[in-house]
Amino acid sequence: MLRLLPVLAILLAVLSGPAAAEPATRARIAAMIVPPFSLGEALNDKGVYQLLNSGGAEAGFVFETEQMAPLPGFSGAPINMLVTLDPDGRFLDVRLLSHNEPIFVSGLGEAPFHKFFEQYRGLSISEPLVVGTPYGKGGAGSELTYLDGVTKATASVRIAHESLMAAALQVAREKMSGISAGPPVTPDPSVDAPLDWQALLEQGIARNLRLTNAEADALFAGSIWADDDPEARADPEGLFIDLWLIDIGAPTVAQAVLDPDSLEELRRFTEISQSDEPLLLIETARHGLVSEDFVRNTAPDRLSAEQGGFPVALRDADLMVDLSRDLPRTLRNGTAMILRTDRRLGFDPTQDWLLHAQIVREHGMFQPEIGTRSVTLPYRMDEKFYIRPGAVEQLAPWREALLNRQGDLIVLAGLLAALLLAQGAALRQLARLRAFVPLRLAVLAVVVGFVGWWGQGQLSIVTVLAAIRTAWEGGSFAFLLYDPFSLAIWAAAIIGFVAWGRGLFCGWLCPFGALQEFAHHLGRALRLPVIEPSPRWDARLKKLKYVLLAGLVASVFTVPGAVDKLAEVEPFKTAITTFFLREWYYVAYAAAWLVLGAVLFKGFCRYVCPLGAVMAIGGLLRGRDWIERRAECGSPCQLCRVKCNYGAIDRAGKVDYSECFQCLDCVTVFEDPKTCVPRVLDARRAGRAAPAQVAAE
Repeated sequence: MLRLLPVLAILLAVLSGPAAAEPATRARIAAMIVPPFSLGEALNDKGVYQLLNSGGAEAGFVFETEQMAPLPGFSGAPINMLVTLDPDGRFLDVRLLSHNEPIFVSGLGEAPFHKFFEQYRGLSISEPLVVGTPYGKGGAGSELTYLDGVTKATASVRIAHESLMAAALQVAREKMSGISAGPPVTPDPSVDAPLDWQALLEQGIARNLRLTNAEADALFAGSIWADDDPEARADPEGLFIDLWLIDIGAPTVAQAVLDPDSLEELRRFTEISQSDEPLLLIETARHGLVSEDFVRNTAPDRLSAEQGGFPVALRDADLMVDLSRDLPRTLRNGTAMILRTDRRLGFDPTQDWLLHAQIVREHGMFQPEIGTRSVTLPYRMDEKFYIRPGAVEQLAPWREALLNRQGDLIVLAGLLAALLLAQGAALRQLARLRAFVPLRLAVLAVVVGFVGWWGQGQLSIVTVLAAIRTAWEGGSFAFLLYDPFSLAIWAAAIIGFVAWGRGLFCGWLCPFGALQEFAHHLGRALRLPVIEPSPRWDARLKKLKYVLLAGLVASVFTVPGAVDKLAEVEPFKTAITTFFLREWYYVAYAAAWLVLGAVLFKGFCRYVCPLGAVMAIGGLLRGRDWIERRAECGSPCQLCRVKCNYGAIDRAGKVDYSECFQCLDCVTVFEDPKTCVPRVLDARRAGRAAPAQVAAE
């Protein structure tokens, strides 16, 4: 019973997945609130909290972005931020909580990312915020508020910005206006009734904003800019703005206004950007759509939009536009462009919204004073062109995780089932195969590529330490289901504990262990020297991993903030999780173990790996000695001991299962009548006895 106590202590740790996907705890969020503010009560199940002032009154809202707007970052994982808003929708603070953006993980470092978020303080969600820089002189009067991006990380910061705004606008709609934001509408492809230009006008799909030069002059009457447009005064009845707006999200509408080539280009665009609503704008007068310094694929500097009092993020779709020949010639001779806005950010084309066109004038020759006025075009699309999803019941996190990775899990289940079967019922047949070594290397290649780099199923001591900390603090282990891929590997490892000991995982399912084995074979192919400690030093060094494990477990209770750094003794994160895309010293450390592995067989696994120590402790559950031995094993035969690269067989022929990596080399020897010394001697004796028996007869 005493033998099993450490096993029972570790099992709780084993049954957990990465804690990174878990929302921040209330304690962590509270610690990030700057006095005199404090964290109040939770307002919903999406991580939105009250912000309280020093008197205990509500002073705003605090929330994480990932739970409400999990837009995938450049790495594929969401960027999670902690946002603090005042009651008027002004940002009090924005902090980066977690991310996995490669450019910041290794390369630029996180400092520029943190600095980017500092720009939001004092800005309002009602302002049209965009990432970029003003378009030179022409953009000086823009209504947009520009946030400086991060050089070489434009994609990442723009995705972070969109996630931030999506979450902030959702909170604003629900908590500041009493409007619950439901799932976004999508165009209904079944509506295919043909439309012509007249029908577009009659149904209010094509709407026009028209302003004469005289009307534009009147907007600046009494100001210093009143006489700064001579062309308008020369032709007061001429058109200054003749702007047409057509929402072409509905396929039947797009078909009515675009030529076939542009229609096909739009179709390809919407296949990729399924959540974007395309808006066609046509200008036939002198105002134009954008300034002369406009940059494609960015936000327009002369146009903005709002819905429900909140800004709508517009961006150029960067599509070439040719209009249908069925449209009036005046429109076809105008300037056309397609803007896009993301319906996931709260935009609903079937609800009233406003398009603002900005008029800019300059007064003076040197450092002119800029004057702006806006005119507005109201718009909305008919509900018949869209599908409005009903209330969607949110799946439990474990069900979402299963659905998201069901394909990978099916392949993994097949791999694990085949390994368990081969190591169990077919063990002897497997060891007898002539192509056993190439087959083993092929399996290890799949483990590195599929389990490690693709599936991110590299188990880690971090998981064990996180589970121990959760148990100590009385937290919930529900997050263990967030990563079913790793959980399946943990389950296989536990089965391996009972059937074989530590060897199933360490010898067959550990991606970094597999890399070390490949390094060993490369070293043999290059005929590098082999380093092998003496038996005495081998035994001493094997105790090191238990010392490291004890130190890491102690750090959970003594210096919990340093656990992540201390766990870097494992090179798994560098070699497997981030594909060696980290700071140079992490890469050098991981590479050093692989280089050493070319001359010292799996040195990290044998001597240093704290997870291997956990697996060895778990292996105490082993219910049998599954490696068969003969009376001659160890006395006089030492072949298996010599063949064992792990040093897991002593001189007496006994197997140390705590150090056995289940490579099956000794089983191969045991099963081979031409290699196993006792079997060879038995065969020779039988061969000599047969002629003597014949002669006697």
